[in-house]
Amino acid sequence: MTKEQISAYFQELQDQICNSLEKADGKGKFHEDNWQRDGGGGGRSRVIQSGKIIEKGGVMFSAVWGDLHEKMLASMGLTEKVDFFATGVSIVLHPASPRVPIIHMNVRYFEMSNGTFWFGGGIDLTPHYVVEEDAKWFHNYLKKACDKHNEAYYPKFKTWADDYFFNTHRNETRGIGGIFFDYQKIDETRSKEQLFAFVKEIGESFAPIYTHFMKKNKDLPFTENEKTFQMLRRGRYVEFNLVHDRGTKFGLETNGRTESILMSMPPVANWVYDYKPEPNSEEEKTLGLLKKGIDWV
Repeated sequence: MTKEQISAYFQELQDQICNSLEKADGKGKFHEDNWQRDGGGGGRSRVIQSGKIIEKGGVMFSAVWGDLHEKMLASMGLTEKVDFFATGVSIVLHPASPRVPIIHMNVRYFEMSNGTFWFGGGIDLTPHYVVEEDAKWFHNYLKKACDKHNEAYYPKFKTWADDYFFNTHRNETRGIGGIFFDYQKIDETRSKEQLFAFVKEIGESFAPIYTHFMKKNKDLPFTENEKTFQMLRRGRYVEFNLVHDRGTKFGLETNGRTESILMSMPPVANWVYDYKPEPNSEEEKTLGLLKKGIDWV
C-alpha cells in the first residue's frame, strides 16, 4: 500500500472517532480547522470544547512532507539530506469530571526518500484517580487487541509505555500507561500489510475504550477537593508533554502548526508548591500507583 492510502485511512479514522465522541458526549461538537504547512502538506485539526463530558479535546489528522530538519537527521544518524512524509492521527481528551480519565492515542506512519519507513503509535490512560477495576479493564482490552496480531506485542509495548510515559523529574508515571511502539519496520516475520493491520486495530480501539469510560463514570459524584486534585494531575500532564514528549518536539522542530501541537494542553491546570496528600487518602493511593511495572492483567 502507498503512503496516500495510509493517509486516506487515517482521515477516515478521524471521522469515525469524532462521530463516536460527539454521540457519547451528547452536547459537544467538533470545530474543524484545515491548515497548510509552509514546507509541505497540512492537516485537519478538530477540537471539541465545553461538552457535557469532554471539557476540551482534539482529534487531529495530519499529512506533512518536505526536507527533514537537521536535528532530526542528527538524531537518526543521517548525514545526507532526505525528504520525509509523515501522516497520522493524534488525540488527547480532557474531561470535565475528575472521575473520567484523560486519554491519549496516536497512530502514525513515517517514510523517508531513502526508502526507510516505519509505523508507530500507542494509547495510554491518565486517570485523575486510579480505579483498579478500570485499569484492569483498560489493559485487558489492549492485550486482546495486541494478541490478535502477535502475543509478544502487549508485554513489550506495555513496558515501552511505562518507560516512555514517565516524568523522570517527578519519578512517577503520567498515568496507568497502556502501550507504546515506534520504529516498527518490516522483517522476515511481518509485512507492511501486517504492521498496518495492527496499527488499524489500535486506532479502532480508541472509540470503544473511551466511550466505555465516558458512559461508566460521567455521572459519578465528586467533591471540590477532588476537582482541586484534578487540576494538579493536569499540571503533571502538562509537564510531561512540554518536557518529555517526542511528538511535541518533532512537531515544533518541523515547523508544524503550533495550535494543533499544543492542543494536548488542558483548559485549566494548577501547581501547588510541595504538594503532599493527606495520609491514607484516595489521593495518596493514586500517587502510590503511578509507577512502572504494575501488572494490570
